[in-house]
Amino acid sequence: MDRDQILSWVRAERLSLADFFAELDEDEWGVRSLCPDWTVHEVLAHVTLSSTDTLWGTFVGIVRARGDWNRMNTVQARDHAARFTSRELIEQLRESAGSARRSPGASPLDPLVDMLIHGQDVARPLGRVRAVPAEQGCAALDHVLRSPFYGARKRLRGIRLTASDTEWTGGNGPTEVSGPLSDLLLVATGRTAGLAALTGPGVERLTTTL
Repeated sequence: MDRDQILSWVRAERLSLADFFAELDEDEWGVRSLCPDWTVHEVLAHVTLSSTDTLWGTFVGIVRARGDWNRMNTVQARDHAARFTSRELIEQLRESAGSARRSPGASPLDPLVDMLIHGQDVARPLGRVRAVPAEQGCAALDHVLRSPFYGARKRLRGIRLTASDTEWTGGNGPTEVSGPLSDLLLVATGRTAGLAALTGPGVERLTTTL
């Protein structure tokens, strides 16, 4: 896939997410997101870091977290969130929207997945709707299913996913699950919040797996 196109998508999604955050009121910043360790404010801090990570910073962080990638992300997000107000973080996200820089080892599509997924992580607990653009969502889902980073191949083994709101199918299992693109993205990345909108004979199995 053309890297300039991907970068254009990432920029648009970062700016859209910054606009979303700018609409929140003070009470919403402390709400727990779909990432159980992070508040909405801490998710915002996390997404501002994706364009500033360095190889050395990642190395130091992973050593301090004793090799635990998720723990490293949690610590870094909380530290960054404690240093800046929500308004300052929103401006950081806007300023870095066009950056091609990404975390060490990440592919060009990983920042897009990050923005799309974390957009859902904050919108849903707040009772807000954040649409996933069809073309971008399909590209993100294809990447999630291929990449070993997200664990989707193990999580969705034997299950075929079909989007109900656009033309997309992924996975080659005999058992089908269908639903909106945004909900498929959620379950593919291990979030149970997407299960309620899914239908098909594979839903029970997927529920047990998650």
